[in-house]
Amino acid sequence: MPMFHALLLSLPSPPSPIIFELGPLVFRYYSLSIVLGIVAGTWITARELARKGYESELALDSLIFLVIPGFIGARAYHLATDWELYSSDPFPDVFAVWNGGLGIYGAVIGGFIGLLIFSRFRGVSPFAFADAAAPGLAIGQAIGRWGNYFNQELFGRPTDLPWGIRIAPENRPTGYADAEAFHPTFFYESVWNLLVALTLLWVARRFAGRLKNGDVFLLYVSLYSVGRFFVETLRVDPAFIIGGTIRGNLFVSSVLALGFAMILFLRHSGSRKRRTPSD
Repeated sequence: MPMFHALLLSLPSPPSPIIFELGPLVFRYYSLSIVLGIVAGTWITARELARKGYESELALDSLIFLVIPGFIGARAYHLATDWELYSSDPFPDVFAVWNGGLGIYGAVIGGFIGLLIFSRFRGVSPFAFADAAAPGLAIGQAIGRWGNYFNQELFGRPTDLPWGIRIAPENRPTGYADAEAFHPTFFYESVWNLLVALTLLWVARRFAGRLKNGDVFLLYVSLYSVGRFFVETLRVDPAFIIGGTIRGNLFVSSVLALGFAMILFLRHSGSRKRRTPSD
C-alpha cells in the first residue's frame, strides 16, 4: 500500500522534449506549452474584459501588441541576467528560445509596454486592461511552466519526497551527478500560479465596488513574487548572483512582492481614513 501511494504521488520522468520532426521543422513541448498558455490566457482575458464592460474582442486584438514585446522582454531579461551562459559562444544560442530561457519579469515589462501602446490606439484604460489580463497571465504561466518539465530544467535541489522528479545526468548541474530525484519546482510554481489566478478572479468579483484600476494587476505581481521567492530558495540551476551569495531572482521577487503590496496598501489607506467617522 505505501508503494501504491508513492506511485500515485510521483511524477514520471520527462520524455523527449521533441513532439515530432517534419523535415527541418522541430515541434517541441516547450513551444506547445507556451502556445496553450497564450490561448488559455487570452480566453480568460476576453471574459474578464466583457465582465468589466469592454468588448471581449479586445483580448484577441491586443495579442500582437502584448505577445511580441512580452517575448522580446522575456528573452532580454534572461540574457541580461544569465549572460555568462552565452558569453563564450553567443551565436546562435542567444536565439535558441526553444531550449528555454524566458524570464517572466521581462515578459511582464515588455507586455505592459505593448499594452500602453495598444491602449492609446484603442482608447482604453491600460490599468483596467491589465486587471482583466492578470488572471489570464497567471493561468498562462501555470500552463507554460510545463515546458520546463519537458526540457528537464528549472528543477530544485535533491529530495527523497515521493513526487521528486528524476533528471537525466546530462541535464543536472555540476555536483549533482549522484542525486536520484529533485524537487519539481516548475510544478510548484505552476500550482501556485493557478492559485494566484483563482484568487485574482475571486478578488475582482468580491471587491468589485472598492477596487481601483490597476489593483488586480498589482496584486498579481505581489502574489506571484511571493511564490517565486519560495521556489527560488529550492532551485539549483545556474542563476545570476547578487553580492556573491544571493540568487538574483530571489532578491527581485522579494522586492517586488513587498513593493507592490505596499503600493496596493497605500492606494487604499487614504480612502479608508476618509471613510472613518470622526469622534
